[in-house]
Amino acid sequence: MKVYVGMRPVDFRKGIDGLALVVQEMFGLDSFCGARFVFRAKRADHIKLLVRNQTGMVLVHKRLEGAKFVCPQVRDGVMRMSSAQLAALFERLDWRLVRPERARRASAADALEAPFLVVRAALA
Repeated sequence: MKVYVGMRPVDFRKGIDGLALVVQEMFGLDSFCGARFVFRAKRADHIKLLVRNQTGMVLVHKRLEGAKFVCPQVRDGVMRMSSAQLAALFERLDWRLVRPERARRASAADALEAPFLVVRAALA
């Protein structure tokens, strides 16, 4: 899943509709494209995530008590980050130390297991 991070702090009074507009204006993207959008507060003690799922828009707001997130340097623009880096950022870890996972090749065992996973999912 694609993750986009706004480099400039946004007004944290904005809700889903306001942040969807920021996605269009600042990111130049459609908020319904399926990506995750990350916004930071001026003091870097709050972050918001805007995500579209199958039923609608989801807004996640996390506030730290007495600490700050490791945020990108404030400047214009948008940056991409991996899902693993987003998970590290959300847990207040230094996301810059996380390297994106390389896609692994499917093995013969994976090919044999795949049909059984579909059957298990259908039975569940």
